[in-house]
Formats: sequence, structure tokens, C-alpha cells
Amino acid sequence: MTPGERAPDPRTARSTAEFLALLQDLKDRSGLTYRELAARAEASGDVLPRSTVANMLTRPTLPRDELLAAFARACGLPPGELETWRTVRDELARRRPPPTGEPEPPPEDVPAVRHEHEHETDPGDGTEAVEGPVVPAWPGEAAGTAEAAPGRPAPRGRIRRALVAVVASAGLVLAGVSVVAVLRDGHGGHPPRTVTAPAAGDVRVRVAGTDYCLGERRGARSGQVHQVPCAGAGVPLYSLEERGGGRWRIVSDHPDYGPGCSGIPSGGRVPGAAFEDSECADPSRVEDFALEPYGSPVEGYRIVPVGSATPGSCVTVVGDRSAAWARLAQAPCAPDAAGQLFDFDRRG
Repeated sequence: MTPGERAPDPRTARSTAEFLALLQDLKDRSGLTYRELAARAEASGDVLPRSTVANMLTRPTLPRDELLAAFARACGLPPGELETWRTVRDELARRRPPPTGEPEPPPEDVPAVRHEHEHETDPGDGTEAVEGPVVPAWPGEAAGTAEAAPGRPAPRGRIRRALVAVVASAGLVLAGVSVVAVLRDGHGGHPPRTVTAPAAGDVRVRVAGTDYCLGERRGARSGQVHQVPCAGAGVPLYSLEERGGGRWRIVSDHPDYGPGCSGIPSGGRVPGAAFEDSECADPSRVEDFALEPYGSPVEGYRIVPVGSATPGSCVTVVGDRSAAWARLAQAPCAPDAAGQLFDFDRRG
């Protein structure tokens, strides 16, 4: 806190939302940016990534005790007042939620999107939803009724017809998958892509062998980098900057937040730390990378943090690597480089 500045009183909080609002007020009164909070935390031996603070203040859940303590210390809160915040946090955590409850938030920076292939019906009466194919009903009869009326086909016949439809649909899906596999293997008149080596200038950073490029979620404040369809990967725009000695910087240009650099927070000390975009020249982040070719002929390039406190790490697509919005993070370099190869399309 600045000299003479009083911190908000956490004892006025009666809910998680009010407690988080007071934490935001505490940050505002400190006058510190996310980058400055991370640097102050590191100087005192705490780990407080910029993206973690941003998510803590926007997600509808109480922060972990150790995160609260690191944040409060970085804001300049004295030890005595910190204990008051921790006590209030514990009391809120012990309270039973209201009858409606708070929805469980989705994983960090992952959209709660229902896929088109999912089928779900909600009876609306508090019972569990039913998934799967719905058996067609005769007029005046509820779908899926077990008893057959006189003159109507027995349930077994209806089930058989439903199974036939399901098998036919599955055959169409498998055929489509086969066509996609053929195209991706470079057959059917579509040769495989040529890997593009890194060079200074404007680029799209592509996950090698896929149609995914690196980008952020528009409107998100965390800076977390994801793999997104290349056709929609315009936020932010990237370029490569040669730093000498085989080191590169991946420079970002965000339409909302301005210029920045991709990097690993807290010097790479945290296993699984996010690969994120933030302000350049942050001393608490790893922002220099070696772009190492892999395979013969070259299949792609590993993005290796230079000077990371976790040696043998590579920037990696984690989670479902076949899906859009899988995030990128620091992870051990794998022998087969799965999810760790990239190429650099020239951007005109």
C-alpha cells in the first residue's frame, strides 16, 4: 500500500463476490500493475504469475490461502492485516452455499462450450438428463415408452430400427474420418505442408502438421496462449525478433493491450507454468527461446525456454491436442516431441 493509504476491511464481506471485490479494491489502492505485483512477489520469495492474479480476481471462487497471502504481501499489506484477510477467507469457505449454489467454473481459460455432437435432453424436473438416441414415438405416446399398444409394433421393433439408424450414422462418421486422414497424410491431391524455418519478421506460429496456430482468447486478460484455427488466429499478431546467440523473442501485438512478448512466468520455476503473452522486458519472466529443429528431414521446431529454472522444458500443447483452445504451457521435452513442434508461416 502507498504511505497513508488504508486497505479495505475484509470483515465487511458477506459472500465470495464481495470478498473478491475487496481484493480488486486492494489491488487498485496499491497502484501496482500485474507485472509489478509479480515482480514484488518474486523479490520476497513468492510465486505470483500475472495470469494467476487476473484469474483470481475474475473467477467466482475463493482464492487458495497461499495465493491470497502472496497477493496481499505483494500489495504491501502488513502481516497483522493479512491474518484478518485469511480469517475472513476461511470463514467464507466454511459456510454452506446458498440453495441455488454457485456453478463450478470451467478450467482456466477454457470455454464452457457444448460441442455439436453432444446430445442432451433436460427433463426440467431436477432428475438426471438422458443422453443417447431417442426412440421415435407413435402419436399420443411418449418417446421411449416400454409398453406396446394394440396394433402397434412391439418395442423390440422400434429398438431394432433405432439401432440400424445408429449403425448407419456411425458408418458415415467413420467414412468421414477416413477421408480426413487421407487428406492429412498428403494423399488425394493435397501434398503435406512444408515446414517453415524461423526468420525475423511477421509470422503465424503454427502447430506443426495441423491447421492450428497460436493465439489468445479475445477479451481475456490472462494472456494465456492457445492453439486456435489458423483462419481465426489474428489475436494477437506475432513476429520473431532475433536476439543473438541462437536466441529468439516471440513478440506479440494485441489490439486491446498493445505490444508484448510471449514468455514463461516466474522464471520457469513452476512446472506446467503457462505460456502467456505479457509486457516485454519483465525480469520475472523467461522471454528468450531457442528454436531447435527436430527430425531429419525437419518435422518442426521446438520452442525451448532459455534460462528456465526448470531445465529440459519445451513449450507444449497440453490437454486435448486435437481440439481448438487447448492451452500451451512449459512441460518436459518429450523424446517424440508430441505437441512440441511448430513452424513459422510468413505473414505478409
